[in-house]
Amino acid sequence: MQVIEAKNQKEWDEFIISNRSQFLQSWVWGEFQKKLGRRIWRLGVVDRGSVIGQALLVKHILPLGKSYFYCPRGPLFSSSPDKKALEILFNKIKELAKQENIIFFRFEPLDQNFLSIVYSLRFKVVAVRPVQPSQTLILDITKLEDELLSGMHEKIRYNIRLAKRRGVEIGESNDVKAFLSLLHQTARREKFKPHPDVYYSKLLDIGPHFIKLYTATYKGKILAVHMMIFLGNTTTYVHGASSREYKEVMAPHLLHWYTIQTAKQKGYQWYDLWGIDEKKWPGLTRFKKGFGGKSITYPGTFEIPFFQSWYRLYRLGKIFV
Repeated sequence: MQVIEAKNQKEWDEFIISNRSQFLQSWVWGEFQKKLGRRIWRLGVVDRGSVIGQALLVKHILPLGKSYFYCPRGPLFSSSPDKKALEILFNKIKELAKQENIIFFRFEPLDQNFLSIVYSLRFKVVAVRPVQPSQTLILDITKLEDELLSGMHEKIRYNIRLAKRRGVEIGESNDVKAFLSLLHQTARREKFKPHPDVYYSKLLDIGPHFIKLYTATYKGKILAVHMMIFLGNTTTYVHGASSREYKEVMAPHLLHWYTIQTAKQKGYQWYDLWGIDEKKWPGLTRFKKGFGGKSITYPGTFEIPFFQSWYRLYRLGKIFV
């Protein structure tokens, strides 16, 4: 068993797609990180000539010449990894950390069993505030449209019909400025901090094979925008933004139904609503739950310190930020 640095995009993505279609571990996500000026490593765990695990590592810069590794929604394994496989991978990451002045490794396991194996290793593991949403809703869109509608809250169905009657128009778009304008409005209203504008611009530069914008328009004004990512058998609603103007026409409801229908027509199996939290986002969570689906909970975000003194300073600094 050994760890290699992967070079083949097709093989890398085939493994990702066959193991839960986590777009944050995809080849193109690594290329996007490079566009943001970050170094990446694509590590594969190979056993008897077959890849059994993968980890996209992204190097994030910290003050004082230090950095950390981040493995978003990973590492991924084809089945529950044995202790040896994880130990080999994590030792390789520790080796790279020494070369790159890395003070800790941040990762996001997909299930509790994976995390239990990590805890059984000799590394210290620290649970931290989640980076990616720890809970999501996933719709099975292989069902008939009538079944999907019947699984929604009656108020959602009513609002979809209302938006149609009012003449809300839905379609694809490349209007990045409209998206950013609505995003800033939404951020102020919902009290969250968005990424810098350049982040979204570079993300959309990847192309329509991976990411698209969809808009809901009423009386010539864009009222809502969805940013959708497509990978494998899954369509993911990663970012959304809306205006309070003409809120009575219920544009976001129809927009979600349209993107669900579109994904279904394109042959996708799952529609991931990407993040719910009753405490942090009660209104958004209530809205998303209205579309039905199965709730999925991930273990969270964890860190393995490699240099304890620097890590303590980092954590202390986080307290006062």
